[in-house]
Amino acid sequence: MRIASWNVNSIKQRLGNLLAWLSETRPDIVCLQETKCVDDAFPREAIEAAGYNVAVHGQKTFNGVAILSKLPFDEVTARLPGDPEDDHARFLEAVVSTREGALRIASIYLPNGNPPQTEKYAYKLKWMERLLHYVPQRLALEEPLILAGDYNVIPAEEDVYDPEAWRGDALFLPDTRARFRALVHLGLTDAVRAASDAPGLYTFWDYQAGAWQRNNGLRIDHLLLSPQAADRLKAVGIDKFMRGRERPSDHVPVWADFAFKPR
Repeated sequence: MRIASWNVNSIKQRLGNLLAWLSETRPDIVCLQETKCVDDAFPREAIEAAGYNVAVHGQKTFNGVAILSKLPFDEVTARLPGDPEDDHARFLEAVVSTREGALRIASIYLPNGNPPQTEKYAYKLKWMERLLHYVPQRLALEEPLILAGDYNVIPAEEDVYDPEAWRGDALFLPDTRARFRALVHLGLTDAVRAASDAPGLYTFWDYQAGAWQRNNGLRIDHLLLSPQAADRLKAVGIDKFMRGRERPSDHVPVWADFAFKPR
């Protein structure tokens, strides 16, 4: 079973690329971020025609997450617990059934946090604290859990083309990285790093300053796995070729293959 995550940076603008990628790579479950549309405007029919069930949690113009699944959904839950006043569409969780039992997946679009001297960074850190509170509750279920999404976190120096240029950015500040490490240390596995320690495994290239042409990239899209999911991990990949397509997202899909079988 292949499970992928992709920040599409507007589902309406990227629908053609998404449908082509779904046809070419045939993932079983896809977590999308930055869909940038309300639920009613999501192109559900076109994606259902491609063979996927659709769960969405949208917001006009900003944010927005979705999960596409060839398997039917048993449960769907929107919003990260911990702050009832937070109306940002940044979190969507779904449960599907496999022959091995329940599989829980969350699509995450963590706040960017820039500029760091503003409330935007305080919101980012608070959101990460809520995630740190949520994960142990889910790990206690002792079932496969995959937290997939755009974390807006550069975990380490090998995950950015020029670490010095990013020292003061919210994605790379010590407090950001410390919270990400704390998240992993709860018992999660970073799928990409479980497969390779190589530098240059980027998932994002800015539209400006020739970042793509110069390979000035970042690794900020992650698949974090519970022990029960990590035990079934078979392969990991980054579909870098999607950044070279016409009208691309500035992110590319990251995926992992697991030894799960549909029921």
